[in-house]
Amino acid sequence: MICNMSTIDTIDTAVILAGGLGTRLHPLTLTLPKPMLPIADKPLLEYIIEWLKGYAINNIILCISYLGNIIEGYFSDGKEYGVNILYAKTKRPLGTAGQLKSAEHLINNNNKRIDRFVCLYGDSIYNFNLKHMIDKHLNTKALATIALMPYKIRLDYGFIDVDKDDNVIAWNEKPEVKGLINIGCYIMDRDFLELIPKDTVVAMNTVFIDAIKKGKKVTAYITNEDSFKDIGNRRTYGKVYMEYLRRLGEI
Repeated sequence: MICNMSTIDTIDTAVILAGGLGTRLHPLTLTLPKPMLPIADKPLLEYIIEWLKGYAINNIILCISYLGNIIEGYFSDGKEYGVNILYAKTKRPLGTAGQLKSAEHLINNNNKRIDRFVCLYGDSIYNFNLKHMIDKHLNTKALATIALMPYKIRLDYGFIDVDKDDNVIAWNEKPEVKGLINIGCYIMDRDFLELIPKDTVVAMNTVFIDAIKKGKKVTAYITNEDSFKDIGNRRTYGKVYMEYLRRLGEI
């Protein structure tokens, strides 16, 4: 999904969190960082960079740690891919928010003030209108905007309701649970970084919960059910790999 690149002049920078261990994908990630796992004919991370470039986001900060030299060796300064890439490196994984904090010195570059930026995880393929999300963030003047997607799952077990005397009063066999899930793409104002402790292992949800408790404005951008493809485990990775391999064969 590509938009007219001339329409976006408010945000041109993205921070990609690519420093996780990828333990759920062992043994595949013992020698490759998860963002470098091949999807058909190229690494997962390359799809993400191409998607951002399609929305005129040409300045990329890659937060790397585990096997980060492989990522840096492949993409270098990004010129070959039509973008500018800088690297924020840590000696150990710091969690999603901790990784983001490691890029603060690059976001607060005196040569170019970056007031807001896209932040996204390096283990998913995205397919929604990023321009619409950026426009909503700017219009609402929120500290951060989270991309959410409708999701439903049928549980494998029946739920039994009992009263205070342990009498069974209802039986709901394999119920379906519905809700909105976080797909790991955010628009953030630079002030969001002030909520993250430095050199600390901290997850993104912890920081967002803290921001909401402090009364900070956080908005949602709700996408459709085909907004992203998760590469979180071997099952989902295999499914996405085969899908893109079929597409490559059709081409």
